[in-house]
Amino acid sequence: MWQSVNACVDVVLSGVKLLEALGLEPGDRKNHAVLNSRQDLKEAFAHFMEKGAAAERFFSNAESFHRIARIASEYPGAQLYVGGNAALIGQKLATNPDLKILLCGPVGPKLHELLDDNVVVPPESMQERDEFHLILEYQAGEEWGQVRAPNANRFIFSHDLSNGALNMLEVFVSSLDEFQPDLVVLSGLHMMEGQSKEMRQRRLMEAVASISDIPTDIPIHLELASMTDQDFMSNIMHQVFPLVNSIGLNEQELLFLTQSASGPHASLASWSGVPDVGVVSDILFWILKEHGKTTERASDLTRIHFHTLAYHILVTVDGYWGNQVAAVAAGARAAGTQACATETIDTSKVFLKAPLEFVTSQIEAPSKISLNPDEPVVHWHREGISFHFTPVLVCKDPVRTVGLGDAISAEGLLYSEVYPQ
Repeated sequence: MWQSVNACVDVVLSGVKLLEALGLEPGDRKNHAVLNSRQDLKEAFAHFMEKGAAAERFFSNAESFHRIARIASEYPGAQLYVGGNAALIGQKLATNPDLKILLCGPVGPKLHELLDDNVVVPPESMQERDEFHLILEYQAGEEWGQVRAPNANRFIFSHDLSNGALNMLEVFVSSLDEFQPDLVVLSGLHMMEGQSKEMRQRRLMEAVASISDIPTDIPIHLELASMTDQDFMSNIMHQVFPLVNSIGLNEQELLFLTQSASGPHASLASWSGVPDVGVVSDILFWILKEHGKTTERASDLTRIHFHTLAYHILVTVDGYWGNQVAAVAAGARAAGTQACATETIDTSKVFLKAPLEFVTSQIEAPSKISLNPDEPVVHWHREGISFHFTPVLVCKDPVRTVGLGDAISAEGLLYSEVYPQ
C-alpha cells in the first residue's frame, strides 16, 4: 500500500505547434520565473528549447491560462494523461497488481477517468474541475525561428492553485490511520512557487507539521521538481529534507539546490552536455553529509535517487537501505522502456550516452572508473555513503518524455529494501 499527494491532468502536445496555434511568432529568448502573458510563455519556451533543458513555470493569469488550456486540449494530436509527480508515481506503481495506492491530490472528472483501478481517491479529494498542466514537447533537432533543440525535452506550465496551496496535504495525513501505507510519496512543493511569499512560508510550516505527524516507521519519499526561488529551495532543504527518508531529483534540480545553499560547485551556471559524474557525486555527497542522517544530526534523510538522461546514481547512507544494485538498474530500465513505449528494452531503439570513463569526485582525491558492459552497475564508497551508478540506454526517438523521472523513482522505490531501525 502506497500513498501520494499531488495530481492533475497533463495535456501533452508539440510546443511549437501550440505556440503557432496561439498565433505567436518566434523572437526573443528569455527566462521568466513566473509567466504573466503569452509573450512571457513564448520567450521562456524558446530559452529552454535552445538549452534542451526541462523547466516548469506558473502562469499567473487564470483567464488567459484557461483559454490556452482549452486550445491545447482540443488541438489535434494532443494527448491527455495522468499528471502530477505523486499521481504519476502512484499510477506507475498501480501497474503492480499487489499494490493499492491512495491518491490525495485534487481529482477532477477527467483525471478520475484516467486513473488505474488500483488507485483509491478519498471523497474529500474530488473536485468539479480538473487542474490542467500543459506540457510542450520538442524533439532533438527541432527548429523554431533561430532556435534549434539539442535534444528532446519539454516545457511545463500551469495555473494550478489547488496543488499550489498543497490543499490536500491535511486530507492525506488524516487518512493515514485508515489506509496504513507501507510508503508515503510526497511531491508538489514546487507548485507553491505560484503563491505569495507569506502564503508560501505559512503553507510550508503547515506542511512540515503535517509531515511530522506521519508515523516514523513509514518511510517517506519526496520527489523534487523544477524551481526558481532560491530562498524557498533553501527553506525546503532545511525544513523538509530532515523529515523524509528519501528524495528523487534530476540534474537541473540538483544544480539549483547547491546554488541555493552555496554548496559545492555552486558557481557552475548550467550543465554543458552530459553532467560530469564527479561534480554530481560531490553535490549528492554534500546533501547527505550536510542534511542527511548522522550520529549527531536528527535527520531521517538517508537516500537520494538522482537521474539525468545519460545515467542514474543511487546514493545511500550505509545501514539503512538494501538491494541498491537492482533498484538503480530497475530505474534505468524503466527510463528506456517508457521513453520508447516498449515492454522491454529494444536495442535497435536505444543508444549509450553515458561517459565510459569518469572520476568519482572533482574535490577529493577521486578514483577513476571505467564502465564494464558485463557489470553495468558500478559501486563506490565515500565516508559511510554508498554510490551506485548505472548508464541508461537512452531512447533514440522518445515517444514520451514527461513523467520519466517519476517512473524512474517509482521503480527504484519498488526494488529498494528499507532496513528496520
